[in-house]
Amino acid sequence: MTVLTPDTTLLGLLAFRPQHGYELLEYFKTADTLGEVWNLSTSQLYAVLKRLESGGLIEGTLRTSDHAPNRTEYTLTAAGKTALEAWLAEPNPSASIRRVRVEFLSRLFIARLLNYPTILMVARQKRACEQQRQELAVYLETLAPGVGRLAVELVIGQLAAVLDWIDRCEMVPKDEDDNETEP
Repeated sequence: MTVLTPDTTLLGLLAFRPQHGYELLEYFKTADTLGEVWNLSTSQLYAVLKRLESGGLIEGTLRTSDHAPNRTEYTLTAAGKTALEAWLAEPNPSASIRRVRVEFLSRLFIARLLNYPTILMVARQKRACEQQRQELAVYLETLAPGVGRLAVELVIGQLAAVLDWIDRCEMVPKDEDDNETEP
């Protein structure tokens, strides 16, 4: 299993507009943006920016000012844009509760920020969660009473809650085409 990182979320913020680290950090501090999704410190943010820059996904340019400290402004590279587009169009998202809470919400936030269509994104996430719930329900029938069965029942209950909640995620950005269909 891969570790959740804010890398692609940062790519999305930089696709919105070039920014310096403290501007980016503000998105991770407020509840109406990503503050309830990620817990990101200043040092963590700069470590991710360094990793993205060394990976060729972003470029930093030093900006000098007579009225403010020098800052590095980051922009998305072509490779960064490609990685972001692949992430936004993920055809098979994870049904893991943690990934839904962090990755899906981050993807949804970035998609809305960039006015990227969200109907398919939400439908794909819903389908992944429903499939996982159905598979676990079948598996549950094979389990004897005990802690293992209780654990599977808990995950099934969490997925049911996600499936109830996910319908509220289908809000459409202002210019999205309502006739979008699955490829």
